[in-house]
Amino acid sequence: MNPATWWATTTRVLRQLVADRRTIGIVLVVPTALLVLLHFVFLDVPVAPGAEPAFPVLAVNMYGIFPMVAMFLVTSITMQRERVTGALERLWTTRLHRADLLFGYAAAFTVIGVLQSLVMWSVGAFFLGVSTEAGAPWVVDVTGAGAFVGIALGLVASAFARSEFQAVQFMPVFIIPQLFLCGFFVPTAYLPSPLERIAAVLPMTHTVAALEEVRLQSAPGQGYWKALAVMLAWGIGALVVASLTMPRRTR
Repeated sequence: MNPATWWATTTRVLRQLVADRRTIGIVLVVPTALLVLLHFVFLDVPVAPGAEPAFPVLAVNMYGIFPMVAMFLVTSITMQRERVTGALERLWTTRLHRADLLFGYAAAFTVIGVLQSLVMWSVGAFFLGVSTEAGAPWVVDVTGAGAFVGIALGLVASAFARSEFQAVQFMPVFIIPQLFLCGFFVPTAYLPSPLERIAAVLPMTHTVAALEEVRLQSAPGQGYWKALAVMLAWGIGALVVASLTMPRRTR
């Protein structure tokens, strides 16, 4: 891996993303708009005496889930588009290594993912009444790591897809099972033992667990750092897989 070519790839992709208003809108506006919609869905739901309103709890979880899902979709489609248009084949004629390309894409999209997280947190904290015991940096660290995992998995999906439509079709393989098992719908402790063991190794489960610590503790402890390490390991591992499987020719 060459730092110079990695940096050149990162800056090129960032320039392309900033110039693509539709993609920026999807990444920065749509998840926040969905969070606002969720706020109004729960606005008039009665809360039992002494109980905690449902929306703030769900919103904190959404801080981690939305970036992972959105960045998976955007990354897999964008990379597939690069292959279909021949942009990647032209790059392969240079001295660019697969790792430089994929880690450059991951770095550029992670920057956008962190911006997405900041926008969501700001709207939630200042306009929707969503609060966490820990501050914004703790939240953004987790959500940025979640976005990084989504990006890496999106690059893996794009390596096996032959069209943008096929890239989207991989979402039920990479994302939906994690959504069911991460503890968002049912606490992982209540899952059947085989599913609980599977959930324990999935990155989205650790995203939700880390955000729960952030919501309840002003100084998250060992569980937070363990969750962050698992997410980063998943992201780096997926990038390695993508670099080994990315074809040099459009099929």
